Amino acid sequence: MKLNLKRPLAFFDLETTGTNIGVDRIVEISVIKLHPDGSEEVRTFRVNPGMPIPLESSLVHGIYDEDIKNEPAFREIARLIADFIDVSDLAGYNSNKFDIPMLMEEFLRADVLFDLDNRHFVDVQNIFHQMEQRTLKAAYQFYCDKQILNAHSAEADTRATMEVLIAQVARYENAEWEDKKGNKSIPVVNDVEALHNFTNLSRPVDFAGRMVYNEAGEETFNFGKHKGKAVEDVLKIEPSYYSWMMQGDFPLYTKRKLEEIHNRWTAKRIAERQPKPVQPKPQAPAPTPANTNAEAKPTENPVKKDFQKPNHPRNNENIRPDQKPFKKPDNEPAKPVNDDMLKMLADKFKKG
Repeated sequence: MKLNLKRPLAFFDLETTGTNIGVDRIVEISVIKLHPDGSEEVRTFRVNPGMPIPLESSLVHGIYDEDIKNEPAFREIARLIADFIDVSDLAGYNSNKFDIPMLMEEFLRADVLFDLDNRHFVDVQNIFHQMEQRTLKAAYQFYCDKQILNAHSAEADTRATMEVLIAQVARYENAEWEDKKGNKSIPVVNDVEALHNFTNLSRPVDFAGRMVYNEAGEETFNFGKHKGKAVEDVLKIEPSYYSWMMQGDFPLYTKRKLEEIHNRWTAKRIAERQPKPVQPKPQAPAPTPANTNAEAKPTENPVKKDFQKPNHPRNNENIRPDQKPFKKPDNEPAKPVNDDMLKMLADKFKKG
């Protein structure tokens, strides 16, 4: 059976120094990149973790300090791995809780940007546990009727995981499943997005499961004294909890997601404190043709005009060229009024 893919699906598996995501390191990574046309590419890398491999871990995966002493550090090959995976969706066995967060820790330490947004994550173990409740070895036997050769080597486990998913999709075609609330559905279908939804029922925010989404879509803490509380509510009532987590022994990706929530919450608080803009007062409507003859109201601040001396016949501008303007000689004494002057005035203003 061929998986129905819209873009490549990268199956991967890690062998590590231990299971502590924030402390342990990768010693081997294998990626099988399955393309929509059914073709595949395989890359396997041994990694020098920069720390001793505990004996109990070596007994599981068979990789000892001597085997990786000359291998590159993850930082040296991080960009190569990220470029190989590229925009692929991710799939693995218990990958949501372990392999993806562990891989993200290594990318962050190496300062290599590997964006998880807009990817789908298919955890084969979740399908298996929710449908059959088994281990990878049992799953491979159950679904594929095969035994894993070289179990706990990264490539062998990765190939087994890929074959198990293909067998699961074929086996559970049209199989009904009932959730804890009694809702029935057919969740295992030949579609990566649907498989992503079915294998991420816990809706983790950070893959390590320290924060999960509630039914309202809010990020909530999933551990400790604030378990079940919205992250933003805890930031409000106990701001020091943020500092405690950022300084504590939590995975780097958990800290990154917590920082994103904190930054969003801080920006929201700043926006709420900003004064609301004052609405401008409505202005009086402009005169319309219907009221142009109405009495005009004086404006509040009339424009003052410079005084202009009115034209008058006595002004110099209106004197003929043959006339001279009257000008009283300086320091000339006033003449006394006599009878001749009174007679001239009377004749001038005499009614006709």
